Amino acid sequence: MVTLGEGSFAIDLGQVLEVFEPESITPVPGMPAALVGVTNLRGTIIPLVDLRAVLGVSASGLPKYTVVVRHGTQQVGILVEGIPKIRTVRSDDLAAPSGHTVAERRRDFKEEKKLSTLLEMSRLLASIEGTANDQRS
Repeated sequence: MVTLGEGSFAIDLGQVLEVFEPESITPVPGMPAALVGVTNLRGTIIPLVDLRAVLGVSASGLPKYTVVVRHGTQQVGILVEGIPKIRTVRSDDLAAPSGHTVAERRRDFKEEKKLSTLLEMSRLLASIEGTANDQRS
């Protein structure tokens, strides 16, 4: 489980390679807003993604941690504000999607004490990657 803004999100632990606090972020010009830059992790350059804008989550602070996930043959760092705990998530722990506004859904999630969503990392990263390819064309 990770926190982004006021939301709690689940990431499949099978996709997580590592969690660390980035020492520095080097911006990369001309990339989509979600790709905030790169960092060096023991000699490997890791692209860093801030999913808050993609997910429509307001920022409640600076991202403190990077969760490195596998995306195809690449490693990508997802910036998150917190990692409250690692736990097993059952399907009934996830709040069902509704037709409510984002603010209403957040309130519902807090009241139900359920995770707002399970992040499908491959889909999210592929959509960001597609945006980057479109900007280069």
